[in-house]
Amino acid sequence: MLQDNALWIALAAAALVFFVTQRMGKVDPAEARRLVAEGALLLDVRSVGEFAGGHLPGAVNVPVDQVAARADELAKKGKPVVVYCASGRRSGSAARTLKAKGLSVVDLGSMSRW
Repeated sequence: MLQDNALWIALAAAALVFFVTQRMGKVDPAEARRLVAEGALLLDVRSVGEFAGGHLPGAVNVPVDQVAARADELAKKGKPVVVYCASGRRSGSAARTLKAKGLSVVDLGSMSRW
């Protein structure tokens, strides 16, 4: 009985940690939409094929493995970049890369949060 309870507690804790880490550092979807409406660049860092299969309106596609090399191209005068991907992992990586290059970036995470 004690082992069953410990297993359920461990599973619940793992799920909580996963949920929290996936949402940490992510911008609120309403804030992301507001920023884009005000002129922020909406950046999709999924693959070209994923982008071709569907993307958010107005998004620009730069796959995550090209973000560092194309950071200067992505900079807009004083405007932030709103970055997203399929699950939030690649967008987090891209956001860190762009922030390190001095860009103002917010991470939406998964495009389903839009």
